[in-house]
Amino acid sequence: MTTLNPERLSPDELSARLGPWGSWPKDGTLPAGYFEPPLDDSVAGFFQRNGYLVLHEALSPEEVGQLKEETTRLSRNADGAIEGIDPVPAEISDADAMKRVLCIHFPHKLSRVFHEALAQPAVVDVLTRVVGPNVKCMQSMLFLKASGKAGQAWHQDEDYIPTRDRSLIGAWIALDDATVENGCLWVLPGSHQRGILWPQKFHFDKRFDCSRESYNFPWKDEDSVPVEVKAGSVVFFNGYLLHRSLPNRAQTGFRRSLVNHYMSAESFLPWARPDEKTSMATADYRDIVMVAGTDPYAYKGTQEVAKAWVRPSGEGGCADWTNESQIKLAAEHKAGK
Repeated sequence: MTTLNPERLSPDELSARLGPWGSWPKDGTLPAGYFEPPLDDSVAGFFQRNGYLVLHEALSPEEVGQLKEETTRLSRNADGAIEGIDPVPAEISDADAMKRVLCIHFPHKLSRVFHEALAQPAVVDVLTRVVGPNVKCMQSMLFLKASGKAGQAWHQDEDYIPTRDRSLIGAWIALDDATVENGCLWVLPGSHQRGILWPQKFHFDKRFDCSRESYNFPWKDEDSVPVEVKAGSVVFFNGYLLHRSLPNRAQTGFRRSLVNHYMSAESFLPWARPDEKTSMATADYRDIVMVAGTDPYAYKGTQEVAKAWVRPSGEGGCADWTNESQIKLAAEHKAGK
């Protein structure tokens, strides 16, 4: 990071200084940690050290186009299958329909195209190198992030999806070019290595959605690295890696991305206790899709649990903002206490 940010500017200041693609080398080469086929052992080595990597333009323009078409279709919610948004009347444009939504959770439940994308060959190739031969998927998220939409504060994905073996990995597929202007990912390289889940709090920062923010970790915002990627590229990141995104500050357009979460199929997934009699030690969420290898727990079968829903973006306020105790905390936060 010393060559990219020697003045220790904040991410906002650095973004303004760099402009779109300013984080990329001026000689036309790819940044460190960006890989193209054929892949070798350096992929796993970089990931283990840094907690993330990029597979540059892994999906073809045709594959990206198909995913974008499905994004438009789902955003209209014509059949009302997505909780949290109403179906869009025919007279509303596709662009205006997409502007309503920040993120749709579990789009693979409603779309063959998104379901097939869970096992995209280039993605599976990386997963088997950094996770192991047997890999399962438990979640998909579709971010639409129109101009002006919020980002997400510092967090670790393992805060939300607990694994017993720390094998959680996200695959963030860019459907549009993602830059410092329209809200690309920022990561704290190596922040996964200690294997600590840092505490979270409500942030009271309108730049971010209603998800809580990790804090009290030993890295500063100035240590973070922007991960600018071309459409069709895939950012892989460890479940313990601290990462965030800033708002889409472009004048127009979207920063769409499909984020799928995976883990080793050899581990239980204690995401939810199925009943009061089951200990969390043996809880194993079975709404999964195998994408590589075999499932050692196939004898348990699978279940259909999750449904598609829309994440609150914070524009209409968050539950925390209307709770009296949180309003008091917000006043103290503003006063610097």
